[in-house]
Amino acid sequence: MRGVPRQAAWLVKSEPYKYGYADLVRDGLTAWDGVRNYEARNNLRAMKKGDLLLFYHSNEGKAVVGFATVAREAYPDPTSDEDWSVVDVAPLAPLVRPVTLATIKATPALAGMSMLRRSRLSVVDVAWPEVEVIARLSGTRLPGARRAR
Repeated sequence: MRGVPRQAAWLVKSEPYKYGYADLVRDGLTAWDGVRNYEARNNLRAMKKGDLLLFYHSNEGKAVVGFATVAREAYPDPTSDEDWSVVDVAPLAPLVRPVTLATIKATPALAGMSMLRRSRLSVVDVAWPEVEVIARLSGTRLPGARRAR
């Protein structure tokens, strides 16, 4: 529908040996804690329940490997006494084919992705057309995404 905003989408990074997408699937829900960058923290605080997440394996694998969702909006990070936040994350679907960093960089429609411009951040926004390209490249149907707020 024209003029109706689509849901927000975000990319969250994790090193698979610390906490991979398979761990999220096994657990069913996790607090996305340990973020210690102000911009990434502010991105966590901007998330709304039901927003779509692209789960990215950093360092090892370097690929978007699954879709997840924000299950609970930002609250104080229980692993810190300072002003940091977490959100709860739940898995939606693994990608049929992971979308590697090399593929993202080689795809003109993804050239403007925040993850490429802000590569050191562990939580970045993703434009909805970029989500659709990632889904297409992965051969994965977008899981029941909520399209409007």
